[in-house]
Amino acid sequence: MKKSTNDQSYTRLLSWLKNERVRKGMTVRELGLLLDEPYQIVSKIEKGQRKLFVYEYVQYCEALGLDPMHGLKQLENGSESDW
Repeated sequence: MKKSTNDQSYTRLLSWLKNERVRKGMTVRELGLLLDEPYQIVSKIEKGQRKLFVYEYVQYCEALGLDPMHGLKQLENGSESDW
């Protein structure tokens, strides 16, 4: 079993989440407010300094208006092109 924080697919997943946040013009502070978490948590997640648990991932996606299944399918496929 690979450690998630060192896996390239996990890193791409975090990059996808961050890119979507930025694309929507949202700051880490704004996302933190939506998630009812300090903005530092959002920043640490995006930098890979804090693990993102499954339930948190779903909440993160919902706050960004993303389909959580999209990211999970990309993890399963290991495809970079669909991110």
